[in-house]
Amino acid sequence: GISTVGIYSHEDRFTQHRYKADQAFELDASKAPVAQYLDIDNIVRICVNNGVEAVHPGYGFLSENLNFARKLRESGVTFVGPTVENLEHFGNKA
Repeated sequence: GISTVGIYSHEDRFTQHRYKADQAFELDASKAPVAQYLDIDNIVRICVNNGVEAVHPGYGFLSENLNFARKLRESGVTFVGPTVENLEHFGNKA
């Protein structure tokens, strides 16, 4: 099967997704909870440092973020979602 990896903020440390994943990594607790989930560089670093092959970004936060998809691709990590090229055409909704 496919091993799963989750990320979580300090505030979310008791949520189920942390315990259901095969591995889970706490984000940067020095930042606000939402800011932790938007910290693209830290998330990509966690992926690279831990051999993560693919990221499903969920349904919000970074799910249609061109910069996130691009940085993952540049790091050799598959973005499970729209391609970088599709995201370029969608435009930034932020």
